Amino acid sequence: MKNHMETSASHAGLFTMALRWVIGWTYFSAFWRRLILDNKLIPEEAGYIGEKFNHFLPNALGIQPLIEYLVLNPEALQIAMVVFTIVEAIVGLFLILGLFTRLMSIGVFFLAMGILLGSGWIGTTCLDEWQIGVLGVSTGFVLFLTGSGNYSIDQYLRKKKIPFTDKKWFQFLGSGELPIRNLAPKVLFASIFLFGLTLFTNQYFHGGVFGTLHNKSVKPKVEISNIQIMENQISLELYRVEGADVYGSFLIGIEIRDENQNLLKSLGQKELSEYPIEKIKNHYVAKIKPGKHSLILPLGAKADFLIDLNDLNTDEIHSIKLIDISGLEWIAEIN
Repeated sequence: MKNHMETSASHAGLFTMALRWVIGWTYFSAFWRRLILDNKLIPEEAGYIGEKFNHFLPNALGIQPLIEYLVLNPEALQIAMVVFTIVEAIVGLFLILGLFTRLMSIGVFFLAMGILLGSGWIGTTCLDEWQIGVLGVSTGFVLFLTGSGNYSIDQYLRKKKIPFTDKKWFQFLGSGELPIRNLAPKVLFASIFLFGLTLFTNQYFHGGVFGTLHNKSVKPKVEISNIQIMENQISLELYRVEGADVYGSFLIGIEIRDENQNLLKSLGQKELSEYPIEKIKNHYVAKIKPGKHSLILPLGAKADFLIDLNDLNTDEIHSIKLIDISGLEWIAEIN
């Protein structure tokens, strides 16, 4: 009976070999492209992974405080990104090799859960990050159940009868028969939980179960808040909370108007493209900054923006309008 169960466990691991290799490469390749093909762990250079992490912030589920802490503390963020990259490399490589497969599957589960909760709302076409997250979570669970079979280091060590492979801890962290009694109802409960998580996050992020389907990655949205009028300046907080993570919002106009919508002051495309850096106080690693033809607002960027009023009568100011190059407009009234 024992040999039959061991054979069944070995077959289960064999049947999921392609899944193990593919999911292993998806995580190892993150390390490969981020550090070997191109170093994306340098904060000062374009493509820094910390800025992409910053993109998750506006609509993350449950882990916003952690993300905000990291993007507010660049040194801690860089350490976290390095550790995260190393963990992905180890998890991916060990899965491909089939070494400590079940332990690595737990790593897949939590890495994918982080992707799901942090960036499950991002995806311009096919709800990309949500699909990656839920499939990664479920794949981690399946690989924990099966372990690895033939063509894995776990199985090689077991066939060589290395002493620790008979220990229960190795069966939990490596491969072989999973030493859990009454496994079927536990698998059913976990599967129901994962299916429920899938439906809940699909609905929460995208309205994909009922109601109106929505996608916060399709077009940019900028929030205007904390407007303060001083003697010769007006300060406002700009926060880009929606839109594609790979594409900024490009402001080509800012207008200040009175109660009758008469234009009091405007900043045009050229002025915004040459806007003084010292009048933009960024909060996070993703920074609002002047570009070649406009003011660029990356996803997740937040900044205090100062506008000189010169001799403008501040009592007349009623509203501020931002104009995106796409034609979108955002208006905030001053109470």
